[in-house]
Amino acid sequence: MKLSTGRRILFANVPADGHFNPLTSLAAHLREEGYEIAWYSSELYEGKIRQLGIRFFPFREALDINAQNIDSLLPDRSKKKGKISQLNFDMQEFFIKRGPEYYRDLKAVYAEFPFDLLIADCGFMGIPYVREKMQVPVLTIGIVPLIETSKQLPPMGLGMTPSSTRLGKLLHRFLRFLVLDYLFRPSFRLMHALMDEHGIQHGNQYLFDMCIAKSDLYLQSGTPGFEYDRPDLSEQIRYIGPVLPLKNWKNREPWYDSRLSSYERVVLITQGTFEKDSSKLLEPAIDALKESNCLVVVTTGGFGREALIRKYSAPNIIIENFIPFDEVLPYTDVYISNGGYGGVLLAIQNGVPMVVAGIHEGKSEINARVDYFGLGINLKTERPKPGKIRAAVEKILNQDSYRQRVKEMSREFMQYKPQALTALYVRELLLKNSLTINHKNNQHEKKSNSTAAAGSDYRI
Repeated sequence: MKLSTGRRILFANVPADGHFNPLTSLAAHLREEGYEIAWYSSELYEGKIRQLGIRFFPFREALDINAQNIDSLLPDRSKKKGKISQLNFDMQEFFIKRGPEYYRDLKAVYAEFPFDLLIADCGFMGIPYVREKMQVPVLTIGIVPLIETSKQLPPMGLGMTPSSTRLGKLLHRFLRFLVLDYLFRPSFRLMHALMDEHGIQHGNQYLFDMCIAKSDLYLQSGTPGFEYDRPDLSEQIRYIGPVLPLKNWKNREPWYDSRLSSYERVVLITQGTFEKDSSKLLEPAIDALKESNCLVVVTTGGFGREALIRKYSAPNIIIENFIPFDEVLPYTDVYISNGGYGGVLLAIQNGVPMVVAGIHEGKSEINARVDYFGLGINLKTERPKPGKIRAAVEKILNQDSYRQRVKEMSREFMQYKPQALTALYVRELLLKNSLTINHKNNQHEKKSNSTAAAGSDYRI
């Protein structure tokens, strides 16, 4: 009997650019490999998905919370003060509560498109339901720093770095108990209750570990050199290099400004596509550098460009809603960011040192790594002062160690081929699943034949 491996793959993502964009390069590559691809996502991404020639399934029962509507759908979010309070709110509203909704949608999707494999970002809380209830294998993409809990590290979410001292390790052990077993308990209890309702075993695992434990394979974007050492890494985790967005979009106009070649220094500034308040980072960063001899290139993420242009009209300032970073980073000397993971990876790949300032939405973890590995300076705040930004930029420009360290990391990045590695693991997973299915079918066939033979003997 010929072994037939599955060819239908469903992609799914949390409705945020940092969760969607990295997956586009993987989906395009797998489609070129001959797989039949569909995508379950927010209507925000329908245009891009269809542009890839991929079938689109929208959220139906799942609440579509995204950067454009989060303030109206979750008005209480802005009232949450403090890192822990906001983390609990985001975990519950943006991730945990959506899991059962995704599951109901995906059952309907499966009726139209019986997928053999789900590929989702690590924040997609439909993962446990698909694997346990639908019995479909799951390949998860880690689009943020590795979220798995480790006995050697501080708890995820606080932006703390490893310690080599006995006292520091004791502190981290206490903090793991305090944060994971107490401060985050409301979120974890909600997740466990929802999984109990659906008969999914969870072993009281933490949210950060659940999507890894419930994945057949977990492909981590990045490399070991940009992650903390840990002796207790789960066996299904694989590093595949920086998973970055697709470059070759149809009809994408190339971006260039002649001033990029006219200035000795270029500084790129962004606070991503989720943060709307330009007073947090964009404005203080522009204020810090507007009178310098640097070309200051600013991307607003689609929020408030006109107001910034009216406020800042100097010839050394460029303000755009969106700029393809892969086209401007080759000219860039310093990258200023609130710490979006994709932008940080792209800066490293281009050998550009960073000044980072951001705490919420997991930014503290990303920025802590930038500082810990000597790739830039972490200002450890949501609202840095212009003087602090200027001093950090000058330090990076005057100390070559940052650029040299980023170049070392960039060389490590270049050793990985994320799309090819993903395709390899997809084949491995689908073949394994096909072997399992065929084995079960053969066992069932043998049992049926045995029963039939026994029945014939009885009749004789």
